Amino acid sequence: MRDMPRSLMLFAAGFGARMRPLTNDRPKPMVEVAGRPLIDYALDQAANMPLDSIVANTHYKPGPLEKHLADTGVQTLLESPDILDTGGGLRNALPILGDDPVYTLNTDAVWVGQSPLDLLRDAWQPDAMDALLICVPVSQTLGYDGSGDFQIDPQGRLMRGQGHVYGGAQIIKTDRLKDVDQTKFSLNLIWDLMLAENRLFGLSYPGEWCDVGHPAGVDIAQARLAQGSV
Repeated sequence: MRDMPRSLMLFAAGFGARMRPLTNDRPKPMVEVAGRPLIDYALDQAANMPLDSIVANTHYKPGPLEKHLADTGVQTLLESPDILDTGGGLRNALPILGDDPVYTLNTDAVWVGQSPLDLLRDAWQPDAMDALLICVPVSQTLGYDGSGDFQIDPQGRLMRGQGHVYGGAQIIKTDRLKDVDQTKFSLNLIWDLMLAENRLFGLSYPGEWCDVGHPAGVDIAQARLAQGSV
């Protein structure tokens, strides 16, 4: 197993229930922000990464997304008949992604600042970490009204709590996935195992992050992008 990830998983299979009615006729990654589908903002983060493969899982209304990605080099993987959630979806893609650690990226956010994947690559320490998550200080979020998912200790280890929201980007080792006896499961299950062994780490994002998982987030993201990088 190589220490550095060379593959990226884009989570793109969800039903987009929070985004309705914009997802009535398309999957959430094809909802447009400032004239571009959300999936393109995710691909921007990987533009300069040395990757061997990029996989996007699909399920809900997959046609428009598959057509959009057809000439990009991104492989699409249909989850059928059932959607598999993040953990099951990642495990389903491992024949393409390989056994090395992988990047994963949600496709319902807009980042203002350095690519989260670049930051993860530079901070990854495979001897100490089983996963490294980009976490955004709540004060640096847009379109998000929660209190956060995690706290980060001085050594970078994560604890469940308030203050930082998971931004949807990580490096994760995949060996634990094979031991889960469920077909559909969340990566939270894997994170909890890592938390118990002090192997789950977080990196505080220095820029801004916009939650575009709901219709209001589209307007917020468009307004922020119109301001440029400040």
